[in-house]
Amino acid sequence: MQNNIRVERAVLRLTQEELAQRIGVSRQTINALEAGKYVPSTVLALKLAAVFGKPVEQLFALEAAD
Repeated sequence: MQNNIRVERAVLRLTQEELAQRIGVSRQTINALEAGKYVPSTVLALKLAAVFGKPVEQLFALEAAD
């Protein structure tokens, strides 16, 4: 699964730590998510969408292998 969390975070000028605090996860979770090593739960995806003010579909996209 692809995501553009890093880009959206940069637009809001949030550090990984700040984003992590807003959605109640660790900085390491944000790092793994941005690196494509972690697929978030539906709840976490919705929390991210709320922070960025965008639909989940604009943050995440399926890849051919998904």
